[in-house]
Amino acid sequence: MEKARRWLILAICCTSIFLVGLDTTVVNVALPSIAAELGLDIGQSQWVVDSYTLVLASLLMTSGALADRIGRRRVFRLGLVLFAIGSAACALAPSIEWLVAARVAQGIGGSMLSPVALAIVVSAITDPRERAQAIGVWASVFGLSMAAGPVLGGLLTTGPGWRTVFWANLPIIAVVLVLTAVHVPESRSPKPRRVDVLGQILLTVIIGSTVAALIEDPLFWIGAGVAMLIFVKVEKAETEPLMDLRLFGRPSFLGAVTSAVAVFAALNVTLLAGTLYLQETRGLSPLDAGLTILPMAVAATVFAPLSGYAVGRIGPTVSLVVAGLGIAAGGILFLVDPAGPGAYLLLGVGVGFANAPITNTAVNGLPPSRSGVAGGIASTARQVGAALGVALAGHVHAPLVVACGLAVVVAAIATDRTRSRTEAASAVRL
Repeated sequence: MEKARRWLILAICCTSIFLVGLDTTVVNVALPSIAAELGLDIGQSQWVVDSYTLVLASLLMTSGALADRIGRRRVFRLGLVLFAIGSAACALAPSIEWLVAARVAQGIGGSMLSPVALAIVVSAITDPRERAQAIGVWASVFGLSMAAGPVLGGLLTTGPGWRTVFWANLPIIAVVLVLTAVHVPESRSPKPRRVDVLGQILLTVIIGSTVAALIEDPLFWIGAGVAMLIFVKVEKAETEPLMDLRLFGRPSFLGAVTSAVAVFAALNVTLLAGTLYLQETRGLSPLDAGLTILPMAVAATVFAPLSGYAVGRIGPTVSLVVAGLGIAAGGILFLVDPAGPGAYLLLGVGVGFANAPITNTAVNGLPPSRSGVAGGIASTARQVGAALGVALAGHVHAPLVVACGLAVVVAAIATDRTRSRTEAASAVRL
């Protein structure tokens, strides 16, 4: 496949990823306006965000496996259609129940875009160095969408109103659908797996109960714990599990997943708690609140391609350490000045440096035939972190950001030391 077409496919997939990431965070700035019109309390406002991220996190791996089985382009196009339907329903929502249901529909569609888009990119770009650079671009777009959401949300909410946040998705989806039909080839795994229905149900219960325990009632921890025990037992016995638990015995894979959860928990607790603080405590307009967060979007955009280049040249460790230190430093600045742009800038540096090494490590941890599942695991870890960050926004902010940054640093160093010991042992055997 010629290089120009490969990078066009990357651009198409990146556009869909931008929408998925954008709708994870774009409603944060709009939440006070949504709450005022629909009469929501803080818990209901959190569910407007987490109903989307919860479904997205729960279904990503199944969507990835389904795409490997029946065709990645087919599932990708179906996801675009469902995302458009959910977006239109959100824009028309007259009540919290309608809005949450529509966000669930968006989440179902989004789950068919994120891992499948990455699998399409991995299938189209096979050279390791070029793939690392492409993943850097992909990660840059995803990080930009997550960070730019409040800015665009503020602009649209201050102007036409919060419903425009969802209407704006439709023309973009229409263009992507046409380009996908013309330029994206169909691909699938030569050895597709069957869908693990029981594992999927248990994973949804685990994530949903955890989020509910943080937002609603600690008693939900019991359901999460029981579901987790059953999930581990079922997945170990399953010949084609939803989640291959043996992967978590590989330090590099475990480090990537841990880092993904930590980075996106820090990002999303900041986006929700920060935007609510800026508007409700500091009295800023939605647009001014979005502009305060703009340094985070700029930094995430600038540093993600640099991180992708560095990963392709020297590996993931340096980028992950820089990411963790940037996030931790941002959390410390939030303690000093919760409304200062410097904290958002540092957090953006961290997010920008984090995405490429996380994604590259997760994808390279599985064979190409399982790239849909690999993308699903990486994206699931991100969305679990996002859901946890939103659920914790009413309890903590700056200390959690600091802790998440330090967790990324520890995971990166521990993974690098384990990798060095493994390479040394292999050299001795040779």
